[in-house]
Order: sequence, then structure tokens, then C-alpha cells
Amino acid sequence: MKYSGIDLHSNNSVVSVIDETDRVVAEKRLTNDLARILAFLSPCKDELAGVVIEST
Repeated sequence: MKYSGIDLHSNNSVVSVIDETDRVVAEKRLTNDLARILAFLSPCKDELAGVVIEST
């Protein structure tokens, strides 16, 4: 099981994926483009239990 967190900023976001032991398995800064974010998360989609977003 994996979880994703997105730190949302005005022009870009940092998208992270962690596993059940809190180990970061993927992390990347992306432009705020839904297609890019979904493409980044797609390899993990079958294992993702949830996605949370934090905006500043």
C-alpha cells in the first residue's frame, strides 16, 4: 500500500509517494498540470490508498 502527498504551490507542486513504512519511493517537482501529475502517479495507481493535498 502506498500514499501520495502533493505540496501545492502557485506554479508547481512537489508530489511524493511513500510506502507503508514511510519510505519515500518517488518524489518530483512538477508544474501544476493535471496530466503530468497523473502520469507521475500512474505507475503506483493500483497500490495507492490515498492522495492528500496541502496548499500554501
